[in-house]
Amino acid sequence: MISFAGKLAVVTGGSSGIGLATARALAEGGAEVWIFDLERPADFTGQFLAVDVTDPATISAAFDKAGDPDIVIANAGTGLQAELTDTSRELWDRIIAINLTGVFQTVQAAAVRMKPRRSGSIVLTASTNSYDGEARLTAYNASKAGVLGILHTAANELGPFGIRVNAVCPGLIRTRLTKRLFDNPTFLRSYFQHIPLGRGGEPDEVAAAIAFLASDLASYITGAALLVDGGQMATKFGTWDESSAEFADGRWRIR
Repeated sequence: MISFAGKLAVVTGGSSGIGLATARALAEGGAEVWIFDLERPADFTGQFLAVDVTDPATISAAFDKAGDPDIVIANAGTGLQAELTDTSRELWDRIIAINLTGVFQTVQAAAVRMKPRRSGSIVLTASTNSYDGEARLTAYNASKAGVLGILHTAANELGPFGIRVNAVCPGLIRTRLTKRLFDNPTFLRSYFQHIPLGRGGEPDEVAAAIAFLASDLASYITGAALLVDGGQMATKFGTWDESSAEFADGRWRIR
């Protein structure tokens, strides 16, 4: 277990999925963890503040109450599907406001509080969609590509102040947003055919990567975008076929 003893950590979007798993990992390592989200998590004993990441005033007020953070995980996000030509301005604005502007405002607020202390670690939740053009996700893809722009610029500007900024890029992870996909064996059979590990990921697996990047073990890592995708982005034509493998219990395995 990585030690976060004596650290104060903030996790946005920490009430479920990857965010909740990350909050638990940091707390288990000894950190004082504050979750910033719209709804209180049902089974987390750490601190909680109701925060809308699209509103900079509520972000700033929450940081003022929680205290100056050592670690900030900018994880809050959402995703809605629509064809490119059917993507309304309302949908576009909502996705960009949460996934991109919300990350910017969180990083900005964190940096203001970390710079005088000359230390800190910030981890952003980007996506494999930061790189590819998955259909029906124009706004989501654009928002996650933008997160990498924030990553690179923040790492550049904040490095001289001893603040590290990194990101994780998860693939398909089992969360509340993806439950309907994980409940569809036909979809999984086809989708996982292109993932070398033959399966989807779990929130704890992403949380472990986030915890590493947030920790002193990653003391010489900044500006990095770590893929947590089972190898998906390393492939082009897919890994699995029925001549040598079978799909069962939600994953591909060699015969």
